[in-house]
Amino acid sequence: MSGRSSPAGAQEWVARPERGSLASIKIGVWIALRLGRRLGQLFLYPVCLYFLFSSPAALRASRDYLGRALGQRAGWRDCYRHFLIFGSCVLDRVFLLNEQDHWFDITVTGDDLLRQIDQQGGGCLLFGAHFGSFEAARTVRRRYRDLPVSLLMYEENAKKIRAALGAINPRLETEVIGLGRLDSLIAVAERLRAGHFVGVLADRNPDGRDMVRLPFLGTEAAFPQGPFKVAMMLGRPVVMMAGLYHGKGRYEVRFELLAPAHERRPANPKAWMDETMRLYVAKLEALCREAPHNWFNFYEFWA
Repeated sequence: MSGRSSPAGAQEWVARPERGSLASIKIGVWIALRLGRRLGQLFLYPVCLYFLFSSPAALRASRDYLGRALGQRAGWRDCYRHFLIFGSCVLDRVFLLNEQDHWFDITVTGDDLLRQIDQQGGGCLLFGAHFGSFEAARTVRRRYRDLPVSLLMYEENAKKIRAALGAINPRLETEVIGLGRLDSLIAVAERLRAGHFVGVLADRNPDGRDMVRLPFLGTEAAFPQGPFKVAMMLGRPVVMMAGLYHGKGRYEVRFELLAPAHERRPANPKAWMDETMRLYVAKLEALCREAPHNWFNFYEFWA
């Protein structure tokens, strides 16, 4: 595991101007809820086609990633499907966060692991990625004892997500914890003690610092150490989480154990980090090869 941090250019997705605002999010949510999911889906086709041709940087990044995941050159149809699945997951987020689960067919694998951790007490860390739908995974909490879920995000992203959640469902705004603040670790520890399941997207870091390079889809790519450092210090179980989108409202939610709980700091923290990060990246790579259009990478990840 290399300790090199990624170049600033690899995190250029953070510096891109936002293609929306809080007002536009609220308008989009209002329209989506009144049109319904089926009619909303029809609007995605021209919208995604527009973004396909008006976002050359995102198109190049999509083609590069899909070529690696598919093992062959990606054409514009592959990229269009990539954009369309991303758009579908964004649209579905509105309905899932408003607890309108009747639109969807969601199957779950590994929820017995969550039940076991919940019965033992102390919560756990759910490590996801910008893959499929995290919101589909959240529906599991409503199926079993209404499990409390919090989101741990890098502070800049946390501000945006709090605003978006507030626009979609204000009750969810308080679930977000900003990673990188002085009190972040304390806040996470408190929620874990209260039995929360704390989710974090562990495949990106907006400032490009504290990164390590690991083999991913045929070459090395930079991944953030921050979430794994938090997991090591707090000692709670780490579970890999993914919500695969299979089209037509069908989602498959999976949970797999990455690392069991530990009462004491590992004797060799570097070895623990190395093993856990490599396992996470290997599982993410397997998911990308299985369902390549589900990983929403629209910037130069391998820069």
